[in-house]
Amino acid sequence: MRFRLRGLGLAAVAAATALTCLPGSAAARPEPPVQVAPLGPDFMWGVAASGYQSEGHAPDSNWSRYVAAGKTEDPYRDSVDFSSRYASDIDLAAGLGVKVYRISIEWARVQPEPGVWSAEGFRFYDNVIAKITAAGMRPMITLDHWVFPGWEVDRGGWHNPGMVEDWLANARTVVDRYARVDPLWVTFNEPTFYGLNELRHGGLPATDVPGMQDRLAQAHNAIYDHIHQVQPGAMVTSNVAYIPAGEDAINKPFIDKIAARLDYVGIDYYYGMSPDTITSMGQNLTQLWKNPLQPEGIYYALQHYSRQFPGKPLYIVENGMPTENGKPRADGYTRGDDLRDTIYWIQRAKADGMNVIGYNYWSLTDNYEWGSYTPRFGLFTVDVLTDPSLTRQPTDAVAAYTDITHADGVPADYRPTRAPQPCSLVDAAASCLDPLTVPR
Repeated sequence: MRFRLRGLGLAAVAAATALTCLPGSAAARPEPPVQVAPLGPDFMWGVAASGYQSEGHAPDSNWSRYVAAGKTEDPYRDSVDFSSRYASDIDLAAGLGVKVYRISIEWARVQPEPGVWSAEGFRFYDNVIAKITAAGMRPMITLDHWVFPGWEVDRGGWHNPGMVEDWLANARTVVDRYARVDPLWVTFNEPTFYGLNELRHGGLPATDVPGMQDRLAQAHNAIYDHIHQVQPGAMVTSNVAYIPAGEDAINKPFIDKIAARLDYVGIDYYYGMSPDTITSMGQNLTQLWKNPLQPEGIYYALQHYSRQFPGKPLYIVENGMPTENGKPRADGYTRGDDLRDTIYWIQRAKADGMNVIGYNYWSLTDNYEWGSYTPRFGLFTVDVLTDPSLTRQPTDAVAAYTDITHADGVPADYRPTRAPQPCSLVDAAASCLDPLTVPR
């Protein structure tokens, strides 16, 4: 998950441009189906998490230094202590009926010093991955979820061109160790926002944001080739945070650099935007639970990339709904309803020919949302600041997701609890001229 302050601001600025660039006509959509078909037995249902956000007992890294320097709202503590509770958390995921469990391998944990590999760090990930596979799930391994060792901070982080070879040395070691379990791979989590967050916290000069993007692309392309050498038939991506009204302006420059080395397109979709919500998006950059949710926007996001990469598999690597400290949302929308509505639109996308192969809910449990415990995204909520037991409390989405995974979707006659927006800036050209509808 991400704390996309700058990205949402960029999207709001881009919205007016999107509205003025609509083509004069668009092909009419087919009539909405009266019934939606299930997604099928091969569809990959999953949950997602990241190392630093959930593990606790964090080693020295760029993010532990940001926390120590007072650049975050809340102290880190030990987050939800996944490092001690991974077995029971993985059991919770298995109980949902999911097939994929996304984790990240924290570079700072497995290589605490230059040239020094931690047997204890790798043993932890050995145990986590063994537990995932024993529970009947496939690991999705993220090689870099915005965190790198403190000794790399001292070398200049991604401002240092030598970071690429250092990163590849770690990534090759991780790939060689875990390719045997046939994981799905994510190289860099949301690479554009990786750079913007480094800039925001002072880890990168503003002049070198383009340089960091070039180095991330170089590293992605190199490790892609290595993964395919040791794991024939591997599936590799770098997931993008989909930005309403500004997707191509913000993410396409990076995607173009790695387009030849993507086995599937990983998409993170959270928020929608319409002409009447542009202002509120600009006002709620730090209060994620106030941002407008448009479940149908996931259809437009999938359509966007199905057109950019015809026929290529599409995977929703992250999707979820934030709340404020686990309280009900002011609009009354529940996590379960949002989940069911979202899956309905994925089924519609699949029915319309989009090659969507999987969906991960972000996240299994609440965690450290890049500086704050206030935004809660978990299927199971955890009150880190006031509950020393870190009890995992199920939300209404636990039952909803369990029903969905067992039926491979929502019921055939399901209708979304919210009507689609008539003009969604998730894809203005597609939605404002020919908006999605549901059958009466």
